[in-house]
Amino acid sequence: MKSIEIEAPSREEAIKTALKILGVDRKEVIVKILREEKRGLFGKRGAKPAKVRVIIKGNTKPTIRQ
Repeated sequence: MKSIEIEAPSREEAIKTALKILGVDRKEVIVKILREEKRGLFGKRGAKPAKVRVIIKGNTKPTIRQ
């Protein structure tokens, strides 16, 4: 199985980036949240980025996206 780990300011941004890199749709992958985003002082984003692992399901073939 092909997979990728991505860090981004939010969980959704990390997933979106991983899908773009892998060239697959959301329904073609399994997403594991490795770390939730931690907010900084006064609730500001990005004190600690979210981290996800996106795994392509068994028989899915990635497509080239532009």
